[in-house]
Amino acid sequence: MASNSLTSSRCSRSSWTPKQNKMFEKALAKYDQDTPDRWHNIAKAVGGKSAEEVKLRYEILVRDVNDIESGRYPYPYPSVSSN
Repeated sequence: MASNSLTSSRCSRSSWTPKQNKMFEKALAKYDQDTPDRWHNIAKAVGGKSAEEVKLRYEILVRDVNDIESGRYPYPYPSVSSN
């Protein structure tokens, strides 16, 4: 059975703490795609992760967002219609 990317993101090579997730988000905002040594800088900001691990986490995040936005996975909340 093939695993989907949402499962893959939850079962990545190493676990991420909530603090590391928040630091990852902040570092992504600080170090944009044009920043030299972006992944090294993000890994340093997160702490306890390699440049390869943060880059993989980003690639999985992008893939998951694209899958969600394409409708591959249903939005978890029912839409509210105005009558």
